[in-house]
Amino acid sequence: MPLLSYTTLDDDQTAKALARKVVEAKLAACVQIQPITSVYEWNGIQEEAEIRVMFKTSRAAYPKLKDLILREHPYDEPALWVVEIADGSESFLNWIDATATG
Repeated sequence: MPLLSYTTLDDDQTAKALARKVVEAKLAACVQIQPITSVYEWNGIQEEAEIRVMFKTSRAAYPKLKDLILREHPYDEPALWVVEIADGSESFLNWIDATATG
């Protein structure tokens, strides 16, 4: 089954640049970018506008995707997590696996 991987960034331009790099490298079939507000503990309670970046990727491409995100990420402690897509449109899930070849 394909995977969804997420990170957050501090601006839209950085998110779009990362998304293009990832798709060009075939590490994700699609990347979605959304503005969000994060409230978190980091030297006190923080509230910041951020950009959530969601990568639709394959299990095979994920290790290279993870390496690229962590290498390129501007944060001291990048948020990065992955979840397995348990079910969905079979043709769509197959497209992700076929496209994100890494």
